Amino acid sequence: MRNFVTLVLVGCSALAAAQNLSPEVRAFVKVDAPLVALTYVRVIDGTGAAAREDQTVVISKGKIESAGDAASANVPKDAQVIDLHGYSVIPGLVGMHDHMFYPAGDAIFHEMAISFPRLYLAGGVTTIRTTGSIEPYMDLALRKQIDEGKVTGPRIHVTGPYLEGPGSWAPQMTELKTPEEAVATVNFWADRGVDNFKAYNFISRATLKAVIDAVHKRGLKVTGHLCSVGFREAALGIDDLEHGISVDTEFFSGKKPDECPVSSRASMVALADELNRLQGE
Repeated sequence: MRNFVTLVLVGCSALAAAQNLSPEVRAFVKVDAPLVALTYVRVIDGTGAAAREDQTVVISKGKIESAGDAASANVPKDAQVIDLHGYSVIPGLVGMHDHMFYPAGDAIFHEMAISFPRLYLAGGVTTIRTTGSIEPYMDLALRKQIDEGKVTGPRIHVTGPYLEGPGSWAPQMTELKTPEEAVATVNFWADRGVDNFKAYNFISRATLKAVIDAVHKRGLKVTGHLCSVGFREAALGIDDLEHGISVDTEFFSGKKPDECPVSSRASMVALADELNRLQGE
């Protein structure tokens, strides 16, 4: 809990110094000063180095200006000094797979545009990648509101809508039938400012290749939660793969090209059992 309190204090200080904030955002700001010194604090810098005790961190206009031993640190006379004996500071956490929606039942998802940004920030996550979007227009609007200081939340890297193929179990996802449809979808959302894309379970190899080529042509990146396409096939061009070996169907004995073998609860259990056996061998 102490780590969390200190992290939010630093983040809010930087935010307050950077821009004019709405009353809603300002309610979450504990420190609002152009120059802040956190004294006698434990610093965990995120590099793997040992934590450093009794440090002083000076923050000027929202950026860390210096960090060093409290006993010898030069604390500016006009700095707001906060004694943090017994507390720790860590870098803001970067969430690489964070959604803005929550399952509502029957494969329908609700956008959580008010609560989720606050909850991510409360957990120390200061930057997120949405990694699949149900309401990309809302995610883009939310990113703009946060950047402008109107709404509380982390920095957001917005992923476009799920790039799914025919057979999707989620009606809120578009079903791309051809590579041409995929390219048009990528360009449409890239024009509107999304940062990256995510391919999903039922996309075909040809459509995935078209997605990868189109996304890279725009200087962006694409990840995948795959099923129809195996990891070795996708790894020839995709930037990231999500969820690890548990969704890599290339190891399933019943796998057919361009088909996701997970079409029912029973097939999902069979696939999971087989993959678990393979991992145990």
